[in-house]
Amino acid sequence: MRSMLLLIALSGMCLFVPALAETPKRGGTLNFAVVAEPPTTDCHATGTFAMVHPVAPQYSTLLELTGPPDDHKIDGDLAESWEVSKDGLTYTFKLRRGVKFHDGSDFTAEDIKATYERIINPQPGVVSARKAQHQDIKSIETPDPYTVVFTLGQVNMSMPLHFASPFNCVYSAKKLKENPKYPETEVMGTGAFKFVEYIKGSHWSAKRFDDYFRKDRPYLDGYKALFVRSNTVMTGLRGGQYDAEFRGRTPQERDQLIAVMKDKFAVQEGPWVTAILLGFNVEHKPFDDVRVRRALTLAIDRWGGSTSLGKVSLIKGVSGTFRPGAPWSLSTSELEQMPGFSRDIEKSRAEAKRLLQEAGHANLKLRLVNRNIDQPFIPAGIFVVDQWKRIGVEAQHAPLETKLWIAARENGDFDAAVQTISDFADDPSSQFNLLLSKYMSGVAYSRHTDTKIDDMFTRQSQIVDSVERMKLVNEMERYVLTTAYNIPLLWYQRIVVNHKKVKGWYITPSHFTGQNLVDVWLDE
Repeated sequence: MRSMLLLIALSGMCLFVPALAETPKRGGTLNFAVVAEPPTTDCHATGTFAMVHPVAPQYSTLLELTGPPDDHKIDGDLAESWEVSKDGLTYTFKLRRGVKFHDGSDFTAEDIKATYERIINPQPGVVSARKAQHQDIKSIETPDPYTVVFTLGQVNMSMPLHFASPFNCVYSAKKLKENPKYPETEVMGTGAFKFVEYIKGSHWSAKRFDDYFRKDRPYLDGYKALFVRSNTVMTGLRGGQYDAEFRGRTPQERDQLIAVMKDKFAVQEGPWVTAILLGFNVEHKPFDDVRVRRALTLAIDRWGGSTSLGKVSLIKGVSGTFRPGAPWSLSTSELEQMPGFSRDIEKSRAEAKRLLQEAGHANLKLRLVNRNIDQPFIPAGIFVVDQWKRIGVEAQHAPLETKLWIAARENGDFDAAVQTISDFADDPSSQFNLLLSKYMSGVAYSRHTDTKIDDMFTRQSQIVDSVERMKLVNEMERYVLTTAYNIPLLWYQRIVVNHKKVKGWYITPSHFTGQNLVDVWLDE
């Protein structure tokens, strides 16, 4: 059994230390808070934790990312083993036998085929948020009920990560044939937990699936995800209404909980593969003008914002399209040469005003659509409105409930939108999905038609040489930051504070991974 990781506070510093292995206990219901409700129960259609946390434990994926941060790796989930051909174009998966769906039907290779065909070529009315990342898959064959073969049209170095995506929930081929949209209204997978009920505005509950293919798990009898406002989580944790909240808390909240009840809470902390991203709708004038977009990024003091917002919110790190310190990130010296990342904010704002004047929009007004989640969306929105005011731009801040926020972006009902660049791993083929043109990505909310980004995105995934791939990825990032269809604001720092009785859960750099709850148990 993997050693558990606990984070303890010593003289204001947080350190990871290994704890002695413990024998898991069976039983109990895990109660955890979720600060947003799922806009859909279809894993393929969205990219929000509000779906992952309550819904994902009821599904399995082909591969999965497992383990604590010091031993994070790709393992098989429904795949028992797999091989990649020497030319990198064929992936052959041997699947687990004896796996059951929650309705009692047998899982076979046809379910994998139907699931990935739905992602690659969604039928009318079906949303596939990650269609672009899977376009290199040219055929899917099932030579027998427990073998599935993916053939690529070209090498894609990110393909193993795509197969491990927590959003690639495996659906029933039979049910998809009857209704391609069934995951929107029925939650039915092969996961460790089986759906019980969803009461909007209240909770989501699930119970142990007795026929789960890992016969010794899950340890929990079930779980209840309680939908709450972010500002009530602290009270609920202190009062014992919630055992956990897996997204993240602010530095202030962490310190308050440890100060008041340090003997009852365990803290885990680390960098987060998530950033606040500002997207501009280029179908609304004047945001089709690069001078206007560049002015709006130049106006923002990210370095000053890191200091102030880092004390009171989840966002802190200054970086471009990859999190600070990630293998793909531009160096700090290179980043400072990009529009909006100079440390000389007065010089940047002078240039911003000049560009707006030149573009004929010195008195620009815009509507900034935001998500009505306190952390970190609201602080981020307030900060940006203030920054734009410094160059004479008047922004109407419009926070919306999650489902309406997603609808506004999908319908183009915004001038600028606060959103997130976020996925489950540091990888350009995953994290550039929002940044692509509307021709290539189903979630290209800026609606730009710049296929140069698409071309670089496609080429980088095919480069086997790591040095050459890095050069192109860096070029792609510089181009994205310069054209400014979408601009990173600040990156998250993940701080999770849970009751010590919650065992078997490890923090990861993403709030999308490690949430199937298979290994979680309660020490009570």
